[in-house]
Amino acid sequence: MPTGRFAPSPTGDLHVGNLRTALAAWLFARSTGSRFLLRFEDLDLATSTRDNEVRQARDLSLIGLDWDDPPVRQSERSDLYEDAIADLSNAGLTYRCWCSRREVRDAAVAPHGPPGTYPGTCRDLAAKKVSEHQESGRPAALRIRCSSTTASVVDRLHGNVSSSVDDFVLRRNDGTPAYNLAVVVDDADQGVGEVVRADDLLDSTPRHIHLQSVLDLSSPSYAHVPLVLADDGKRLAKRHGSVTLHDRSALGDDPERVIAVLAASLGIDVPELRVRPSDLITRFDPAELSLDPWVLSTDTIDTPW
Repeated sequence: MPTGRFAPSPTGDLHVGNLRTALAAWLFARSTGSRFLLRFEDLDLATSTRDNEVRQARDLSLIGLDWDDPPVRQSERSDLYEDAIADLSNAGLTYRCWCSRREVRDAAVAPHGPPGTYPGTCRDLAAKKVSEHQESGRPAALRIRCSSTTASVVDRLHGNVSSSVDDFVLRRNDGTPAYNLAVVVDDADQGVGEVVRADDLLDSTPRHIHLQSVLDLSSPSYAHVPLVLADDGKRLAKRHGSVTLHDRSALGDDPERVIAVLAASLGIDVPELRVRPSDLITRFDPAELSLDPWVLSTDTIDTPW
């Protein structure tokens, strides 16, 4: 049975969009008798805190989700990421890049590449130019060499997704491992066989598939759950109103009521006003999950459910 996981960034309280994705990931795992893990993706040390971890784990427990091992933190796994980088570098698959985000954004992208695709500016710099960058003291990021590579993934909800893979960042210029590297290394190291996450990460998945290939790692199955949107069409955020579990409680919604609403929004049959995740396991069918974003109007956000 493939191990599942939920991997939030501990930068604040979870909102109902996060809790909805966590519920879906938990149901994917538990409905097949699989293990389920919690991982804190806390590489952004400027905004991630242990207090946030505690509150996130508390809220997940309050809504009835559990996990099989103590949570792990990415900030404590740097040796794993550096080992992967060393393997890629020894294979000649990395290079230093001095481009700023603005320079990448303003550059002409590679043919057929989406906005933000890295155009390869630093891929084959002459030795003199490299020396000039080094003497300037400007820190360099590390990129993987992926020119003209295409990767595909068959998502359980969205079907086949294929795209070109650019030379994405492995280590940021401040020395921090990049998300695309860390998530691939972590999933492989933890034996994760099924990744359920929000569909804003669907476009990044071909990068992950490619990195798994060059690192000789197995690829998990993927299911990208549609986002929760506010009625302004933007991804749900705390600025939109009463979106955290604490907010919902203040309006009179207990955790069982929140779960009932979240489950119904996923397309699960929930005639009850209140329900626990464990009651949903036998009703859960991935084939019946809604593929449309769940849109919360302002009135819905700020009134009891």
